Amino acid sequence: MNAREAARLIDISAVRTHHTMSDIEEIVGYAKEYKFINVHVLPNWMKQLSEMLKDVEGVYAGGPVGFPSGAHKTETKVVEAKGLIEDGIEEMDIVMNVGRFKNKEYGYVLKELREIIGLAKNAGRPILTKVLIELNCLTEEEADKACEIVVSSGADFLKTGTGWVPGDANIERIRRIKKNLAGTGMKVKAAGGIRTREEFDELLEMGVERFGINTQSAIEIVKSFE
Repeated sequence: MNAREAARLIDISAVRTHHTMSDIEEIVGYAKEYKFINVHVLPNWMKQLSEMLKDVEGVYAGGPVGFPSGAHKTETKVVEAKGLIEDGIEEMDIVMNVGRFKNKEYGYVLKELREIIGLAKNAGRPILTKVLIELNCLTEEEADKACEIVVSSGADFLKTGTGWVPGDANIERIRRIKKNLAGTGMKVKAAGGIRTREEFDELLEMGVERFGINTQSAIEIVKSFE
């Protein structure tokens, strides 16, 4: 694998409370330079981001629904998703309602995900969908169940976390997720706590298809392939 191939597996983002347009311009610059596959911003910046990337081949505009807690009302998430679609989103990362899930309201969680994913699937253009399960909040048994729900939702990816809940790279827990998803066609985006080339390599070897990595760490990992 060379540096460009590594970058094609990594999403970078500016989704913290304090991030401004200058931060977004900075990560767009990095995405253009290193060819990171996705730039991720908060919903109110999506229109600006999609405009900035419209002529940049192979770098996609991403944004979240229900970020970071997942606990918005379904109606709110639907409005947010519709707005993101109108503003040009190409990759939609949807935060599962973790509280309802842990309360064992699986029907509620699945119905909500299907409604939001349905909007993306029927947008008239390709929009990739990822469901965040916030692995650091779940027991092993809950993570197993979350895999089932994400497969049933029709999403393209299961994403392990937002990066807002403390935790490490979860190498062994993600290995278990990959086993659970074997044969389903569901891809995995590992996100949160991934900082080193060694962690990247180990996750890559087990078959992780996408990574959400802090921008500085992502640059260091990509440069290590040069």
